[in-house]
Amino acid sequence: MEKLLVCYKWVLDEQDIKIAGDLSLDTGRAKYKISDYDKNAIEAGALLAEQQGACVEAVTFGTAAVKQSLKDALSRGLDKVYWIGDAAAEQADAFVTANVLAAAIKKIGQYDLILCGEGSSDSYSQQTAPRLAALLGIPAVTFVQKLTIDGGQVVATRKLGDCTEEVTVTGPAVISVLPEINKPRIPGLKQVMAAAKKPSAEVKVTDLGMAAEELFPKVRCLAIKGYVMDRKKVIFKDDDQAYNVAKLVASLAKEGLC
Repeated sequence: MEKLLVCYKWVLDEQDIKIAGDLSLDTGRAKYKISDYDKNAIEAGALLAEQQGACVEAVTFGTAAVKQSLKDALSRGLDKVYWIGDAAAEQADAFVTANVLAAAIKKIGQYDLILCGEGSSDSYSQQTAPRLAALLGIPAVTFVQKLTIDGGQVVATRKLGDCTEEVTVTGPAVISVLPEINKPRIPGLKQVMAAAKKPSAEVKVTDLGMAAEELFPKVRCLAIKGYVMDRKKVIFKDDDQAYNVAKLVASLAKEGLC
């Protein structure tokens, strides 16, 4: 493996999102971050590159705000980032995102392995990676919790419900990883300073030769509202704690929860 590519998304930080009185989402003070799941993909790519002596690059598609992600991404072990900032990303679904990423990858070059997070922190559709593989005409391996390279083959352990599956694939291939695959590094001052000297390149959607229909989403988000949980507020406060526990278990059993 000589060249690896990671796809990542620049998303709103969910901890900054507030729910207004009408259940609408207040994002006025929300900052952006690299999707948590994509941090795992970046870490996986950086570790493989270090082990194999390979080059690891990244590509990201978003609005103009995605340019703000470059320093953070490059400080996490990447050698270069290609960024695509376009208004089409505002309403982009997995269909549009995969189309743009595939067109960009075809333009910027061939890769031995393409890594993605299993989903994104905002929509978590879990569609982008397999769609990307289909558009590029290469294999996709999803739900990966362990990844190694043995010779020219990629060995991946997939988490499937209550069991695991080990598969091998020869690159190029698209791999989508689960959060348990690793613990993303926290860049130090040295890595942040070095990131400022690493290269990045803008790729314009208008230069990708895409048809208008490829940028029109199949799914459009009309509204998002916060979820309110209606709690039963049942309190067991007898002096006998064993009695309280028994009543709690009985209540949960009645609700079909145990």
